[in-house]
Amino acid sequence: MRKMTQILDVPFDALTMAEAVEKVMVFLADDKQHYICTPNPEIVMEAQHDKELMKILREADLVVPDGIGVVWASRYSEILLTERVAGYDLTQNIFSRIAGKNESVYFFGGAPGVASTAARQMKKVYPGLKIVGGHNGYFDAEEEKKIIADIKRLSPSILLVGLGAPKQEKWIYEHLEEVGAKVAIGVGGSFDVMAGNVKRAPKLFRKLGLEWFYRLITQPTRWRRMMRLPKFALTVLRKQKKR
Repeated sequence: MRKMTQILDVPFDALTMAEAVEKVMVFLADDKQHYICTPNPEIVMEAQHDKELMKILREADLVVPDGIGVVWASRYSEILLTERVAGYDLTQNIFSRIAGKNESVYFFGGAPGVASTAARQMKKVYPGLKIVGGHNGYFDAEEEKKIIADIKRLSPSILLVGLGAPKQEKWIYEHLEEVGAKVAIGVGGSFDVMAGNVKRAPKLFRKLGLEWFYRLITQPTRWRRMMRLPKFALTVLRKQKKR
């Protein structure tokens, strides 16, 4: 039975990184399809007025906190989240586990050329990792049909979708059965990081839960998005404390 907590009505699995990775390994071993969501405070706030997104998050097979703000917010819930389980780190840990084994991966998303560069880099980092295909995140309805057919033909164990939230979550929810992957994960801008186009925050920033601040000072154009963080904190204090 899943041990879960609720943050503004969004459910989160109360798992450590190691436990989340083990959960994915279990998913890969069974005969069902599964999708994983990695909400940060921005996505939690988006779900407050996007009923479709809220439904998708509530039906996901695994929901992990990709944001220290979500971990903080759990202190006002019955069950505490003990650590941040970032989507990027989750995928890296999965790669480490499946490299050299039969499981395979498909990269879908990012600007033209990013997914292929990310795939080459990940193969260097994890020798034996099977990345069977990829496609950028720019497509029309006709191209989308070809992408779905390509994924289905290559039959990856894991489908990583980097279309940005909530587009990637909605795409997975709509097309997972069609593409046939065992596990699908929305990974946001992770392909850019894997490709080396975007640097992650230094370890000290990540350890202190200040990765959001590093992104703000290195990408000041994100300030409008960052305004959701204080709004998230105030909403948690107002709503969660009432419970």
